[in-house]
Amino acid sequence: MAQSGLDLFPYTRMRRMRRSDFSRRLMAENQLSVNDLIFPVFVLEGKNRREAIESMPSIERLSIDLLLEEAKELVDLGVPAIAIFPVTPADKKSLMAEEAYNEDGLAQRTVRALKEAFPELGVITDVALDPFTTHGQDGIIDDEGYVINDITTEILVKQALSHAEAGADVVAPSDMMDGRIGAIREALEADGHIHTRIMAYSAKYASSYYGPFRDAVGSAGNLKGADKKTYQMDPANSDEAIREVALDLQEGADMVMVKPGMPYLDIVRRVKDEFGVPTFAYQVSGEYAMHKAAIDNGWLSEEATIMESLLAFKRAGADGILTYFAKQAAQWLQNK
Repeated sequence: MAQSGLDLFPYTRMRRMRRSDFSRRLMAENQLSVNDLIFPVFVLEGKNRREAIESMPSIERLSIDLLLEEAKELVDLGVPAIAIFPVTPADKKSLMAEEAYNEDGLAQRTVRALKEAFPELGVITDVALDPFTTHGQDGIIDDEGYVINDITTEILVKQALSHAEAGADVVAPSDMMDGRIGAIREALEADGHIHTRIMAYSAKYASSYYGPFRDAVGSAGNLKGADKKTYQMDPANSDEAIREVALDLQEGADMVMVKPGMPYLDIVRRVKDEFGVPTFAYQVSGEYAMHKAAIDNGWLSEEATIMESLLAFKRAGADGILTYFAKQAAQWLQNK
């Protein structure tokens, strides 16, 4: 656009609108609210149990009874949803991941307890097999260690149905198998779970930022240094992410996810611009650990840095953010 004389300095001074708090507030293009936050939690077997996660300071694994106390705080703060990740005992892991769809499994019991106590709190479940396999991969493997797509999808369908039957509001396939969204949607419809939403991890990258999460759910030791590059996306690729999102939407996803978060904000922006659908991002465990390390060492200001990082997701186009900072952020927002 051609500039007129009045567009040039000194007639146009961009700093005028930045001078006062009121004018900065009036011209803010994006805002963060508690409605944007989803809190991921790790749940343990047993009662009155909590375990620290060394690589994720201040985040704990909780037994269901203690998780209910945490959920009460989240409801009081107005956080709309919680995402649950079970810590599966070693003796319940197997090559075929049968525990993933056990109707009395830890995830399924957690869903029932949360929905009974707090029906207004959205409950999102992880649909993936890595917490349940002895090898830590997200699916069933062949003799060469390659994850077999279609057999894995059959088990993912069973897992998703068990979560829906337990009362999950949203099932979130995070495995990156081809065709699993369509298979899950078809099964949910056939079983009468027409209101169960699917949040597809559509653009999940084979990232180095997941290490602390794998410690938290106990899959790191099973993985034994192996990677997930044959099914999760190459960090070099952007166009591929758009294809993945398009396919998941065609297959019946209600929401799509980009994971990790801050290193992939360009993907969030592309997805939102190209599809205009509910778009979410996951500020993953490695992002959390980096922030916490710098904050705990006094290198970064805690509240200002965390809130800036979350606002960046909104600026990129995210409708919601899975973040381990959700509870803190909700408290700060409530006190403003």
